[in-house]
Amino acid sequence: QVQLVESGGGLVQAGGSLRLSCAASRRTFSNYAVAWFRQAPGKEREFVAAISWSTTYADSVKGRFTISRDNAKNMVYLQMVSLKPEDTAVYCCAAVPTTGWASFTRVYEYEYWGQGNQVTVSS
Repeated sequence: QVQLVESGGGLVQAGGSLRLSCAASRRTFSNYAVAWFRQAPGKEREFVAAISWSTTYADSVKGRFTISRDNAKNMVYLQMVSLKPEDTAVYCCAAVPTTGWASFTRVYEYEYWGQGNQVTVSS
């Protein structure tokens, strides 16, 4: 079992920055793929970014968001800059052991989920 806890969300003006953090309870976290998904009111959960052997980003955030990890601290981060009102959503981190190939961009590929953290970008 892996427990994930997000932090770092909040309210920011358009053009501003935030850094989300995802803390994992498991010691051997380095062999897990971790992703950030987000869900806005009335919309489906959508992929934002993932880190496994490499990093992958949704087109809507490419060049503005950066996913990174610190395996020594069992942490994954999502640095968000140039935020837009359309980035407003609940952001969740998700994790799965990297036992084989996967796109790591689909909700169903992930086994463990955090509770989510609200990010609100005002115009």
